[in-house]
Amino acid sequence: MQECLATTVFEKVPLFSGLSSSELTILAQHASIRTYPKNTVVINEGDEANALYVVISGQVKVFLSNEEGKEIIVNMQGPCEHFGELALLDSTPRSASVMTTEKTKLAIVSKPDFQRMLAAHPGIALSLIRDLTRRVRVLSENVKSLALLDVYGRVAKTLLGMACERDGELIVEKRLTQQDIANRVGASREMVARIMKDLTTGGYISVANKHIVINEKLPERY
Repeated sequence: MQECLATTVFEKVPLFSGLSSSELTILAQHASIRTYPKNTVVINEGDEANALYVVISGQVKVFLSNEEGKEIIVNMQGPCEHFGELALLDSTPRSASVMTTEKTKLAIVSKPDFQRMLAAHPGIALSLIRDLTRRVRVLSENVKSLALLDVYGRVAKTLLGMACERDGELIVEKRLTQQDIANRVGASREMVARIMKDLTTGGYISVANKHIVINEKLPERY
């Protein structure tokens, strides 16, 4: 049962697109599946890298934090997305922490199995390079936003960047708290709360079923 579940998920992961059905099955046979409660730390920054993780269900946040506990969210990842592969390539410690934001099921591929897969299938290495390139571009854009935009500009850009069209509406499908948004844009929760309240009062956004709906074009300035 778990093997079939892992195989089904792996088929949808772009990183494994070069594998045949039989190869995906073999990979799934070597994967372990674990379920983590909400708010469980799966990886700590600085940990030894020993596995690649693929999200089967649920959601995780990838974040950086300091000794005072202040954090900034680097990414949010859901089903069929993966994390933890970077440190498997250069044998350095984990560069970020990962925590579940809801009950989450993960397929875990060990470092030896992942490296054997890369050696046997060079095409997967190319897929990995493309994925890492995309992530570097996203990080570069985030640094640019932090440096050049005010808090409102970063909030607006974050909401628009995460929104997708569904039934004629722009909806942020990933559930976000005000603290989540604050951690993404490098601001206080209080400042984000004021911005979100003003956007809601102005009719620019609304919340339906815990999802943020963008009703009309966000104002250029706050």
